[in-house]
Amino acid sequence: MLIGEEDVANVRAATDLVALVGEHLALKRQGRRWVGLCPFHAETTPSFGVNPELGFYYCFGCQASGDAISFLRAIEHLDFVDAVERLAGRAGISIAREEASSGRQGGGSRQRARLLEAMESAVAWYHERLLRHPDAAPARDYLQSRGFGEEEVRAFRLGWAPDDWDALGRSLKLPEDILSGAGLGFVNRLGRIQDAFRGRVIFPIFDPGGRAVALGGRILPGAGGAAGGRAAEPKYKNSAETAIYSKRRILYGLNWAKANVVETGEVIVCEGYTDVMAFFGAGAPRAVATCGTALGEDHLRVLKSFAKRVVLAYDADSAGQAAAERVYEWERRHEVDIAVVALPGGSDPAELGRRDPQALLAAVSAARPYLEFRVDRMLSLAALDTVEGRVKAAEAALAVVVEHPNEMVRDQYLMTVAGHCRVPPGQLRTIMARGIAGGATSQSFGPGRWSRRRDPDDGQMADDGRSSARDGRGSARDGRASQDGGHGSENGRGPAAVPAARLAPGPGTEALRLAVHRPHEVADLLGEFLFADDLQQRAFRALASSATLHQAISDADPEVASLLRRLALEDTEADASDVINLLLGDAVRRALEALEADARRSDESFAQLARDATWLRQALSELREAPVGSAAAPRLVAWLRDRVKEQS
Repeated sequence: MLIGEEDVANVRAATDLVALVGEHLALKRQGRRWVGLCPFHAETTPSFGVNPELGFYYCFGCQASGDAISFLRAIEHLDFVDAVERLAGRAGISIAREEASSGRQGGGSRQRARLLEAMESAVAWYHERLLRHPDAAPARDYLQSRGFGEEEVRAFRLGWAPDDWDALGRSLKLPEDILSGAGLGFVNRLGRIQDAFRGRVIFPIFDPGGRAVALGGRILPGAGGAAGGRAAEPKYKNSAETAIYSKRRILYGLNWAKANVVETGEVIVCEGYTDVMAFFGAGAPRAVATCGTALGEDHLRVLKSFAKRVVLAYDADSAGQAAAERVYEWERRHEVDIAVVALPGGSDPAELGRRDPQALLAAVSAARPYLEFRVDRMLSLAALDTVEGRVKAAEAALAVVVEHPNEMVRDQYLMTVAGHCRVPPGQLRTIMARGIAGGATSQSFGPGRWSRRRDPDDGQMADDGRSSARDGRGSARDGRASQDGGHGSENGRGPAAVPAARLAPGPGTEALRLAVHRPHEVADLLGEFLFADDLQQRAFRALASSATLHQAISDADPEVASLLRRLALEDTEADASDVINLLLGDAVRRALEALEADARRSDESFAQLARDATWLRQALSELREAPVGSAAAPRLVAWLRDRVKEQS
């Protein structure tokens, strides 16, 4: 399917980029721009900027850049057509579609839109059923008993799925493929379409932008799933994964919570829908819940874009604590602080919120780092009134402490254990050292694992490898030539010997060798702006302004003349395409760095950077794969020449 350029431009113009990006990360206004933590790489200092007036974003950390379409493609892994259609739907724009004879038909985005519409219709139908229909009276009574009245029902758009085979399907008259595709129904063994949720209180699940994407259903107490001849069913049931819903990424309540999460810098993670509602009711509207799955890596990627402090408010049972076993790795990888709430009396948040909302808030305020929580838990369960009890407590607590990857943190908690158990710290250190040496803690958490790993930019690793090999050849030649001694300058202006260190081995020197020995291979693409080294710039200027090498040497200053003479004695077997590509790539990266520096101070430079960065990096990628005669090299040379003109 093809989309006209005019429609694409209209979609870009109609999209509020700040609102779109704000659905995926926390943004704060900074002058005319908005800034936040980049969703495409790990960072602690915001380097991701959005210019809403020009409709561009740019990250000064990883150089991700583009417009609304490219952002949606990157964040949700969509192709171009799907992204445009999605944004068009948001903006209420109708776009003309031209079917390509051999291209995709664009059905994916239209299908997604139909599924979203179906889910929204279902949420509205279930909600109205709970509010008005007589058969929902037991559901209303149940919610009331949990402390949730009509105000909460409306705020969270709760619903009721009647205990009927196909009440939803018959009422909404949805096609079978849409009903099943959205997870609202399925074809049973008799070949009949039936509703997926029956006899359950419905908790609609929304994406961060507020679009209904799935459902959670709770069976009424005492029903046991036996109604209608059905076998016993689980208390909670959640939508299966669909084209619009991923359990690994979606968090219940984030659409409502994100404003307070950004404001406070903290997000509370629960296990259940009613837990989230309890926190909202208690005055902490920053709670979210996983949807029938354990807290995982993808959830953390979403959360770290909104807050740096994650508070785990799980039930105090073993299942709740098991979900936090990967805390240290999450803290390291996502650079977040994770704390744990100790709920009094083994209660869950929904129960405590109904009984004593202030106690729930106090428990959140008193949330402690994960290791402190675990150590205190071990010590509180121990019998510290006997020698044997204290030794057992010390051993149990030490086994927890030794799992932490940071040596200084481990030692601080070791001192705590020593004080509580009345064991000499030195003795505990000896035991802990033996435990670490014996593999009691993961050796993957070395000091290096705690330092941030810088992601290489496009092609940096490949370029470094190629230039290193070539630099080695150049250095060997430079060393050999330096043994020849100096020669008198042809213009009589003194010695022409140049220290080897001034030759700056690399693609610049190789390019000059080519310009001296095989100028026809590089003449069209070489320019003074490609050279970073001042001596190399002057040497190229001398060559470019002279008809012959002799004339260039004759007219040059002593340092340049000496270099040119030396290069004249050093032939090269380097491939011209490789050398120009490396030199050109380095020059473009320097220009981008200069643009980035200017962009931090100037909105005009920011716009230029946002416009150019994406295609420049794509061209650099093409440059590494293609010969110098490809379209990428001339385009990059032209861009660099224009930059030089703008700055002169």
